[in-house]
Amino acid sequence: MRIGNVATAVAAASICAALLSGCGGDSGDEDKPFEGQSTDDIAAKAVEATRQAKSVHMKGDTRLEDGSTVTIDVSVDQEKNCQGTIGAGGTRADVRHTDATLYLRGDEQYWQTALKQQPDAARKLTPKLRDKWVKMPANDASTAGVCDKQGFIAALDEDESERRGMQRGSTTEVNGAQALELTKDASGGEKLTLYVATEGEPYILKTTTEGGKNPGSITFGEYGETVAPEQPPAGETVDMKELAGEQRT
Repeated sequence: MRIGNVATAVAAASICAALLSGCGGDSGDEDKPFEGQSTDDIAAKAVEATRQAKSVHMKGDTRLEDGSTVTIDVSVDQEKNCQGTIGAGGTRADVRHTDATLYLRGDEQYWQTALKQQPDAARKLTPKLRDKWVKMPANDASTAGVCDKQGFIAALDEDESERRGMQRGSTTEVNGAQALELTKDASGGEKLTLYVATEGEPYILKTTTEGGKNPGSITFGEYGETVAPEQPPAGETVDMKELAGEQRT
């Protein structure tokens, strides 16, 4: 469960200029919770329970290799309804996805950073974009990021071998809920930790990566709660596709 695996997806969603263009066994442990279950089974069940959840709130950050930090604070459901904030490189933006449409609202710094590879577009578009809800193109790749719950979980669990062979740790508390700690020393000096809920569904409550190229942590909570973002008011919305077309004329 490597946090770094989702950094690219989160960064793509937050810097939306791009949008324009124990080894497995451990089954002898008879202590509760998860009595008699191997760590491999516990981790697999945690991933599946999280994947099947109707909705989840995710909050955390990941450091990229260039030293910048990607942040996420988003609630999302199985239908890709989502709302919250995302950020990268010191900038942040509000995000909503509703009625199959993605909206982003960032300040001037956000759009200048997002459009830094297109200086002419940045100069012309930033005044029209800042502090507005920007309706993104329907085929924008960033919708496959944080507003795609299943895609996000798949990215988090991209290499299933990383959650195999974890060691059973102690029971601790994550945001008021009891969790079993599973840990593993991975390549590159990384330490991976998975926190699994011990009561009710075995949801993932937190995952961390310490050391290595992409240290970070994400907490998961508010499982099953309704995510109902409102469509931004028309007077506060601009259409990126229309603006991009105007710049080409």
